[in-house]
Amino acid sequence: MLARISRNVLCHPELKNSLSTHDPRRYTYAVPAAPTSRLAWIDWMRGLACLLMFQTHCYDAWLGGDARKTTFLMYSQLLGTLPAPLFLFLAGISFALVTDKLVRKNVGAGEITRSMLRRGAEIYALGLLFRLQEYLISWGWAPWSDLFRVDVLNMIGISMMLMALVCGATLQLAQPQGKRRWLITVAVAGAVAIALVSPPLWTNWRPSWLPWPIESYVNGVHNLGAPQPWLFPIFPWTAFAFAGLAVGFVLFSDWGREHPTKTVAAFGVAGVGLIAVARWLDHLPTQIYSIYDYWHTSPNFFFMRVGLLLMIAFLGYAWCRWGFGARGFSPLIQLGQTSLLVYWVHIEFVYGRFSLLPRRSVGIGTASLGLLTIFLMMLALSMLRTRVDWKTVVARQNPGHQPQT
Repeated sequence: MLARISRNVLCHPELKNSLSTHDPRRYTYAVPAAPTSRLAWIDWMRGLACLLMFQTHCYDAWLGGDARKTTFLMYSQLLGTLPAPLFLFLAGISFALVTDKLVRKNVGAGEITRSMLRRGAEIYALGLLFRLQEYLISWGWAPWSDLFRVDVLNMIGISMMLMALVCGATLQLAQPQGKRRWLITVAVAGAVAIALVSPPLWTNWRPSWLPWPIESYVNGVHNLGAPQPWLFPIFPWTAFAFAGLAVGFVLFSDWGREHPTKTVAAFGVAGVGLIAVARWLDHLPTQIYSIYDYWHTSPNFFFMRVGLLLMIAFLGYAWCRWGFGARGFSPLIQLGQTSLLVYWVHIEFVYGRFSLLPRRSVGIGTASLGLLTIFLMMLALSMLRTRVDWKTVVARQNPGHQPQT
């Protein structure tokens, strides 16, 4: 989901030693053909996810009255179906990058599993910390059940832990010469399996015998008696991370590194095909599920969104390679480099006590000005994070302090 996740997983000592001649932050997004440059198009996709997230949250939080009945809000919410899949999809790609590097260093399957499990647990812990912060800031009017809400950050951490277990088992069991093929196959199978079992786990096969804080991780039931579409349970959301994992293993294969443009172009073509197949399946006269909910649990909607993600990947790559995406200053690339930070902070200025505008009481124009303000604030925060050498600042404030290298 988030740029910091990629940097966190690079903390593995074996991998860190192997990259000693490079800046780890830069290498995280290294273009296969040029290991010292960032994968700018992946940062661009993260930045796009941030922008889509901003507009979704701002219009949802601030529009009121008749503005909530307009097609404008409807399309805003439709675009809002993309940020979470984008973050999870990109988390899967980043996971594949790090796993690939560890495999190439001949790190054992057990050590890879333990390392990636730890990183996933750290992200999950950040998700819990975020929920605690939100509850404390909203003390007095937020219900205690908000502490157990399943948010996208929680699901990124859980996705990483699940991918660690699956990749570790695959590396342990597969023959050396077929490891990559099996990793791709298992990642695709995982994504499809999660998408296929999601509808019954929301309906006929609901594990309602579980306590609701645990069942909520399965289907997002929370404490409301029925699955909630605004939460991010394992089913179906982790499927996007496994889809990204499969894409990442293809992208960072030997052939993918040698032919990045052909590889990403193939993803774009595959995306168009996947959308066509999803539409065809959705329009069949019969469905295999007794309860069919296209917008929330349908595998067809999942395949449609994965197709869109693949097309966005190709367009982002093309824009950053041949367009203006990576020429000069790119706000989206900048936001993508600090997506966790801006995700964490913007919530307080949209939904929290420090909201820039009164909740659900303004028109489209005022809400749009608020959105522009949020965008500029988060862009400035991102630049402060990446363009200021804070170690040097601290050292100047404390002459006796020697910054760590």
